[in-house]
Amino acid sequence: MSHIKLLNIVGARPQIIKASAIGRAIRKYYPEEITEIIVHTGQHYDKEMSDVFFDELEIHKPDYNLGVGSAKHGRQTSMMITGIEDVLLKEKPDCVVLYGDTNSSLAGALAASKLHFPVIHIEAGLRSFNKQMPEELNRIMSDHSSTLLFAPTNAAFKNLMSEGFKPENSPPYTIDNPKIYLTGDIMLDNALFFAELAEKKKASLLEQMHIERDKFILATIHRDTNTDDITRLETIMNTFRSLSEMNNMTFVLPLHPRTTVSLKTNLNKLYKDILNCKYIRIVPPVSYLEMIMLEKNCRMIITDSGGVQKESHFFRKPCIVLRKETEWVELVKNGTAVLVDADPEKITNEFERFLNNLSSLDYPGFYGDGKTAEFILEEIKLMFEKV
Repeated sequence: MSHIKLLNIVGARPQIIKASAIGRAIRKYYPEEITEIIVHTGQHYDKEMSDVFFDELEIHKPDYNLGVGSAKHGRQTSMMITGIEDVLLKEKPDCVVLYGDTNSSLAGALAASKLHFPVIHIEAGLRSFNKQMPEELNRIMSDHSSTLLFAPTNAAFKNLMSEGFKPENSPPYTIDNPKIYLTGDIMLDNALFFAELAEKKKASLLEQMHIERDKFILATIHRDTNTDDITRLETIMNTFRSLSEMNNMTFVLPLHPRTTVSLKTNLNKLYKDILNCKYIRIVPPVSYLEMIMLEKNCRMIITDSGGVQKESHFFRKPCIVLRKETEWVELVKNGTAVLVDADPEKITNEFERFLNNLSSLDYPGFYGDGKTAEFILEEIKLMFEKV
């Protein structure tokens, strides 16, 4: 096959950023061989998704925006399937590329596989082993609808093998004879690219925020398990306040809109107290480049975000994870990330341990060499050459 038409399906800002690594690699290495089409489902409405967002990050704008918006899981997914199906029948791509574990990934997997378009899943094999999380079901369904599965870590690759995927499968690859790969993580490609871009475009950020390199803690909270459970949210915020005061350490909190609403609605007094706290800096949501700059320059990260956990490793920062489980088990085994749930004693103990042992931490290359997108595209090309 001389030319490949590749359809990327994304639904939120993090997926657009993931897809940008594939787009850059196409433009750099395969501009004559691969055409990229981007479908944005509109799963997350984001007013920051303006032209500025795409221009600042040098990202290809979506060719289609389905504008689905927020809804209950079933309704949202069904609207996405309908919209994606229409695009597939119009564009007739050679393959469909999915990222991660959103409802957009699930909808793309179902729409494409039922119309017999090969599905390619990037970030395959990740498991929290908690099927009460909608993301876990999305991951499993997407993997088992795919023809090529790119696992970012050794643990993810082993998860696929334990579910019956066979590394020894030979071409031609199909949904019934899929191929699994251990690739490294596409977000390392992005971290390297965007860190350089951030240094150029956001060099004065720390000065503008009146914070000094290596003298602040970066904290983010956005998962509904933490924002909607008022007891958990109250405990976490009180712990941040006490740690900042005990250690005379600035905490920078770019607050997710959901977190802000929950605090104002349910914990207004605490919210006002924290706004007045000398050491806590609450700021509006930051851009991706600004987040990269904060991650690169902080002392430590506290988060419930999967993506931020990985970025903490890329930038060699210890990470306290406000969850019971994580898909990035290698970070926990390595000791540079630790699961604390919302337990104030665990948060405090791990905070003190990290603060006093920064120089002893090691950050091995779990996530590849920063050339994952190039590897993925080469394997996609090979699949069609063998057709």
